[in-house]
Amino acid sequence: MKKLNHILIIGAGRSATDLIDYVLKKAKENNWSVIVADSNIEQATKKIKNHPNGRAAWLDVMKKNDRQDLIERADLVVSLLPAHLHIEVAHDCIRLKKHLITASYVSKEMYSLGDEARNRELIFMGEMGLDPGIDHMSAMEKIDEIKEMGGELVSFKSYTGGLIAPENDTNPWHYKFTWNPRNVVLAGQGTAQYLEEGKYKYIPYSRLFSDHWKVDIEGMGPYEMYANRDSLLYRKTYGLDKIPTLIRGTLRNVGFCDAWNALVKIGLTDSTFPILESDNLTYLGLMEAYLGSAPRTGSVKEGIAEFLGEKPDSDVMKKLEWLGLFRKTKIRLQGATPALILEDILLKKWKLAKGDKDMIIMQHEFEYKLKGKNKKLISTLVMKGQDEYHTAMSRLVGVPLGIFVKEVMLGNITQTGVNIPVVKQVYQPVLEELKEYGVVFREKLIDLD
Repeated sequence: MKKLNHILIIGAGRSATDLIDYVLKKAKENNWSVIVADSNIEQATKKIKNHPNGRAAWLDVMKKNDRQDLIERADLVVSLLPAHLHIEVAHDCIRLKKHLITASYVSKEMYSLGDEARNRELIFMGEMGLDPGIDHMSAMEKIDEIKEMGGELVSFKSYTGGLIAPENDTNPWHYKFTWNPRNVVLAGQGTAQYLEEGKYKYIPYSRLFSDHWKVDIEGMGPYEMYANRDSLLYRKTYGLDKIPTLIRGTLRNVGFCDAWNALVKIGLTDSTFPILESDNLTYLGLMEAYLGSAPRTGSVKEGIAEFLGEKPDSDVMKKLEWLGLFRKTKIRLQGATPALILEDILLKKWKLAKGDKDMIIMQHEFEYKLKGKNKKLISTLVMKGQDEYHTAMSRLVGVPLGIFVKEVMLGNITQTGVNIPVVKQVYQPVLEELKEYGVVFREKLIDLD
């Protein structure tokens, strides 16, 4: 493999800070050059901090010629764009023979480029962030260890949550934005699929947040978990084709899911149509519109409560009222979808305040048989951020990406094609270095017999 010298990072947003800091540090040690490209040139410039090995570039990613010009000058590209835009960058990287790394789920379209990437000896690595990313790597490390001991896995459950630290939990939702707000609003859309005791389970979006269940997190207490979109994708990837139980899920604080389910039932997470004259509509007017033509005698709030099967003073209704949904305040967004209106509300209500710390929780639960005995291994990671800028989310998305970038640039990775980080050559060095950043899982082994 030829010597690599030039790195292009596309995107300087919320999750880019720790990645850029890490890559610039390694660039100085190895005399690499780093370009950070973003449509917000001031933001990109700020994140480079006048580093001698870095420079900022303005990029509208939809301008094909500008995008390809930057990619052509790189040896390796990191895309932090919204997931649906990765494929455009990927086609450029195939044509221009550049390695590509992302933190997003690998789409079917991306996987279809696997043969072309291998033929060009290119490394295309996706799902190299937190979830997906650290979840895959930390799980595979334990799965491989259990198998090497001769154990037979019968259940694997994995949960991750990007949350607010308890000391900064100051609102009735017990939640604040620590990652892309748009993704939070649209989370879970589709049908969740998982395996439980040998039976397939399917939960449509309309029921996802009402079918949540409690999970006890070691040292932290109870949380709510709702199922991720498709846990079944990872049976073969994890080498667990015959496992009876496989569930991956998202963690939230107790009470969140019922309230979010209310927003889903009302229709406020719908991104498929614009609300006519939404800029002149009030939030109260929007709620009244969602009640339709059904006769009622009480207030709009009481009508919504009745529709939801809630009492007007229930915890769910208090959360909705706290958002301002029953106020005579104008929305002031033209032609906005319900989801965009909701996102606009939440951006104000769930914003991290000065000094706020976020918190990442990840827990894996492995049940397995070993030498005739039934055992359960619980592996738990809890990490808090430093403040509203230096978040745990940014660190745990950005640093794994950075470490893998370094490994590719140094020629330590040989696996070409389109992949995710589930092989030892990839996860071992990344997890080992992550320990220096406080990414250490506490383990508890339980004899079930």
